[in-house]
Amino acid sequence: MVAQLKVAAARSQGSVSPLQPEKAAGKVDFADALKTSLDQVNGAQRKAEQLGQRFAAGDNNVNLSDVMISSQKANIGFQAAIQVRNKLVSAYHDIMNMQV
Repeated sequence: MVAQLKVAAARSQGSVSPLQPEKAAGKVDFADALKTSLDQVNGAQRKAEQLGQRFAAGDNNVNLSDVMISSQKANIGFQAAIQVRNKLVSAYHDIMNMQV
């Protein structure tokens, strides 16, 4: 997940192609990387919803398998985002409970 965040951040800055994630140079802003990842999850959810609506409306160009695959991809991305959020909240609590 961290590697995906780095790649997403590099892609948003235009410094790295998606096939070469290890060559990211310079600083990566965590907020931008997080926002890019959340935007990708949101995009996957919107795509899944649109495909579902098109299938329900009777569009012959949309298969049920495409709808289900898109839905599962969106669900997996959302679950990964929730896990990242949980880890961030846990790290925040750990830092706040440290004695100085």
